[in-house]
Amino acid sequence: MKAAVIMGSTSDLAKVEPAVEILKQYGVEVKVRCLSAHRAHAALSEFMDEVNNDGTEVVIAAAGMAAALPGVVASQTVLPVIGVPLSGSNLEGMDALLSIVQMPPGIPVATVAINGGKNAAHLALQIMAVANPELRERLKADRKAMEEAAEKANAEVIAKFS
Repeated sequence: MKAAVIMGSTSDLAKVEPAVEILKQYGVEVKVRCLSAHRAHAALSEFMDEVNNDGTEVVIAAAGMAAALPGVVASQTVLPVIGVPLSGSNLEGMDALLSIVQMPPGIPVATVAINGGKNAAHLALQIMAVANPELRERLKADRKAMEEAAEKANAEVIAKFS
């Protein structure tokens, strides 16, 4: 299993790193790059050529402000692209969110919440699980563990206030 994670600036690293960690916990080979759509467009295109030919299954692209990166990435591949809008501007990520979700027909970018790197990783895993039954079963087991933890927390609240 392979995924690529691209951020537009090194200032985004702390918001992207949790996604990389989650993917690696599931045994996904992750290529991580810092390639601005505006300042490093040639290197970004080179990397996308690599990603398009090396077995990568999903691309996560995180960017703030104008957030052109996910759309530029999506324009250069037919692989699923997950956009992560990042906060950091005066608009606290709303600018990035609106930029990423407003893609033209035929060039979709799945979009998660502002600073939603963890959910981007989980969505990437779900996409890869379509063709990987072992991964699918692991995700189901992890969901069951989340459900059990939520039920335990509820029981504790009930006990405390009964």
